[in-house]
This record gives sequence, structure tokens and C-alpha cells, in this order.
Amino acid sequence: MIAGLEEITGGEIMIGDRVINNVPPKDRDIAMVFQNYALYPHMTVEENMSFGLRLRKVPRDEIGRRVSHAAGILNIGELLQRRPKQLSGGQRQRVAMGRAIVRNPQAFLFDEPLSNLDAKLRVQTTVVYVTHDQVEAMTLADRIVVMNHGIIEQVGTPQEMYEAPLTRFVAGFIGSPAMNFIPCRIVNAGSGLGVRLSGDITLALPDIQADRYRGHVDRPMIFGIRPEHMTEQRQHTSAQQIDFSCTVSVLEPMGVDTMVFVEIDGTEVTARAAPRSVSPVGTEMAFTIDMNNMHLIDPETDRVI
Repeated sequence: MIAGLEEITGGEIMIGDRVINNVPPKDRDIAMVFQNYALYPHMTVEENMSFGLRLRKVPRDEIGRRVSHAAGILNIGELLQRRPKQLSGGQRQRVAMGRAIVRNPQAFLFDEPLSNLDAKLRVQTTVVYVTHDQVEAMTLADRIVVMNHGIIEQVGTPQEMYEAPLTRFVAGFIGSPAMNFIPCRIVNAGSGLGVRLSGDITLALPDIQADRYRGHVDRPMIFGIRPEHMTEQRQHTSAQQIDFSCTVSVLEPMGVDTMVFVEIDGTEVTARAAPRSVSPVGTEMAFTIDMNNMHLIDPETDRVI
């Protein structure tokens, strides 16, 4: 839709301050890199990269300068006289990217490219980058748009997505391993509130969060916690860290960490622990959970409260 290859059903698309709804694709000043390269097989690499500039009657010297510059960024200078059939898949992808770079457009549109751009170019240019790999998105993006069935669920920085997801889908999509989701109830616990995960496990809510959750007491909710915030028992550094015990179901050594799988009231839960601190499968293990990093999700709306 941004490229103009598909019509929109409503709203406006703007590049800078310019509404481009009715602007032909060729006049939008954007460059698209397709997943399948879309190179001209009868042209050399240099001819493929310069084709769009030649159509626009850019001076020959300027074309040569831009092609050389892009080839240097992508490390394909020695391939300029080859044709696509003489290139590997990764090399073809770089040629396709080079064809976009020489345009010097207002924005790039990348459909799951295989290579990364020069760091300086990423800072200077707007790139719309489509990917299903959340690690790739977290690594490359200044801002992420998470879509679910065509609906935008959240827009924000990678850190905002990780620390403050707005929905269960975003919470589960961002982060690896994925966030744990445990059915729970908010209950009155002494003078404060607690999260009851099972008949044996009730975790005290930080006082600072009590007002936020008080209206949800005794309602079925979902408790979200990332594996890295549920660790082997550690010395506490804040009052919001709580200890509890569970039986170890599975251990998955990962080198620097070991993933520990336990079951809480029928739900499999993952913790991230130091390898030398884990208990054998079938035995009790003590964990520390950081309630500062918990999320409470309304199962009726799937939104984080």
C-alpha cells in the first residue's frame, strides 16, 4: 500500500507532509526491495542498479558515482559486470538493495531482506522493514509496529514493546523465550493484594500496584512474567522480589543459562536459571520472581491492565 501497488480502503498515507493516496507509484519517491529480488536477468549488476536512474535521465557521471557508492556499501564492486544467473542468492539480494540505494529515496520498503544496510545509511534514511522475526525487529528497529490479523496492536520502541506491552499478543511475541501466561486471581492478602496462581502459590503484589489492580479482585485474570524475571532463588535487591518453590519438570541447558520448566496449576512455566543452581528433574527448586516486571492481562479483552 505504501508503494502504491495496493489500494487502501480508508485513511491517508503520508510521506513527510505529503499525502500520497492518489500519487502514482513512480512519483512517490520510494524504493522497494522485493523478497524475490526482481532483477532483470539479461542485464549486468551495474545495469540493474542503474536502470531506474537511466529512466529518470540522471547524468551518466552521477549514475556512475551512485552505483560505485552503493556497490562499496554492499561489497559487490567486483560483481558489477556479472549477470544475475552468475550470482548466489545473497549476492542477488544485495544487488536488489543496491538498486534501491542508488535512488536515494525518501523511504525504503524492504520485504524481508537477507542483508543489513550500512549503519550510517540506516541512521540517515527511513526504512519500512517487514519481518516475522522478532529478534530481527528488536535488533534493527527504532520503532516497531506489531500487527495481528491486519490490526495494529502497538507502536513503540523495542524497549517499550519489551517492558510495557499493551496486549497479550505483543507480550507473547516480543521476547525469547516467550513470556509465561498463567491463569490467576487477584485476592485480598492481609492489608494488600496478592496474585493467586494455585492453591499453594500466592504472590504479594507491590503496594505501588495495588490501586491499579484493586478493581479486578476475584476476577479470572492472566499473570504474565518473562522467564528472565523468574530465576533461581537469589538474594533480594528489592522488596518486590518474592520466593516460592515448584517441582522441576524439564531442564534445557543453553550454555550460559539453563531453562527450567515447571508446572503451576496445570500450566507449563519457564524460568531462566544459572546452570549450577538448578535442581534435578522431579525435585523441588526454589525460585525468585520479580513482581516489578509482572503483567496482568484481562482474558476477555487480551489487553494488559
